[in-house]
Amino acid sequence: MKKLIAILIAFASFSCTSNAQKKTFSETALSETLLSTDGSQVAFKDIIKKQKGKTTVIEVWASWCGDCVKAMPKVKELQANHPKVAFTFISMDKTSDKWLAGIEKHELKGDHYMANDQMKGIFGKAIDLDWIPRYIILDKSGKIVLYRAIETDFDLINETLNKLK
Repeated sequence: MKKLIAILIAFASFSCTSNAQKKTFSETALSETLLSTDGSQVAFKDIIKKQKGKTTVIEVWASWCGDCVKAMPKVKELQANHPKVAFTFISMDKTSDKWLAGIEKHELKGDHYMANDQMKGIFGKAIDLDWIPRYIILDKSGKIVLYRAIETDFDLINETLNKLK
């Protein structure tokens, strides 16, 4: 019986930590470069620095992702309700033409970048990407306040943004 209790406690501890909200990005994530709409490569740390002084929502998405497209009206609602919040979109598309067409089609307002090696690449692994759309919220100092939210978490995202006003 003691062994069973110990196993259950260990399992519960592991389950809780596997979904834990991280407070910082790894050095791998920060040093990884992403493609900008102007064709240049930009380090993720520089993308974050650019937003310093603003609360920022980072959305990781792709034009081929049905859940991402379905969530777009909610993202636009967030933008309307939080006009001082900066939005940075990071695409996991395979080609830049699909990515750029998706930005235009969905009329996404904000800064745009594309991962060079999609979801299972270096950047995706470095931010623990297991689902898109994925939302990360940074406070005005650039500190992570919400590391992992998905399209079913818009109430949590909105609540977090309201706390940061």
